[in-house]
Amino acid sequence: MSTPRIAFIGAGNMAASLIGGLRAQGVAAANIRASDPGAEQREKIAAEHGISVVQSNADAVQGADIVVLATKPQVMKTVCEALAPSLKDGQLVVSIAAGITCASLAAWLGARPIVRCMPNTPALLRQGVSGLYANAEVSATQREQAEQLLSAVGIALWLEEEKLIDAVTAVSGSGPAYFFLLMEAMTAAGEKLGLPRDTAEQLTLQTALGAARMAVASDVDAAELRRRVTSPNGTTEAAIKTFQAGGFEALVQQALNAADRRSAELAEQLGQ
Repeated sequence: MSTPRIAFIGAGNMAASLIGGLRAQGVAAANIRASDPGAEQREKIAAEHGISVVQSNADAVQGADIVVLATKPQVMKTVCEALAPSLKDGQLVVSIAAGITCASLAAWLGARPIVRCMPNTPALLRQGVSGLYANAEVSATQREQAEQLLSAVGIALWLEEEKLIDAVTAVSGSGPAYFFLLMEAMTAAGEKLGLPRDTAEQLTLQTALGAARMAVASDVDAAELRRRVTSPNGTTEAAIKTFQAGGFEALVQQALNAADRRSAELAEQLGQ
């Protein structure tokens, strides 16, 4: 498959991470263009990645095979309605804006191939995971192109129903903050147990990193890994039982349910 020409509407952090990932994979700078209203941001992205960065969204999409919408959700309607006359038939639109449905995008841009994505912030380190949903107008080739685009910053997983984007948001989109909260709590608890603050923090962060790498590399699930490090009547079992007695699993489910509901509410509000 030939390398598609890609235009980014908005050149903020997530767009920059995608551009960097594409360039690291060998995509030529000539195949990537971006637009951004801020002169300083345009200069920064152009200098870092060697691509053309312009002020006009209409100029950015000329000749592009893929148009990546990377603006803030709150301004997406305005941006799309202004951009619509400049889009050509068959151009694939990929939206990485949270809370904007394919139906809303189609209403603002006209009927066209649209892939909606929910990436997460570890994409900035090319360690992200994204949920992708394609509408009926997206061809097999365009699905592959969208997957390659998001794979530049991590893992890309396809969804068969758009409503599952809300669940992806609850699990992985918001997920990094859950782990940061646990890291905060473990660091604070270690300090209260007498460890110096920096020591407690280093122990916590390296343990989190090591556990995640073990889980990714393992051929068994997280439950089995937990069992393997939980000796009967040992220290780990004492801690795990305390978590469970406090309703840990139920609390996690409640938290993700709340995030899922809020994602759906925001989609309704932003799509008006």
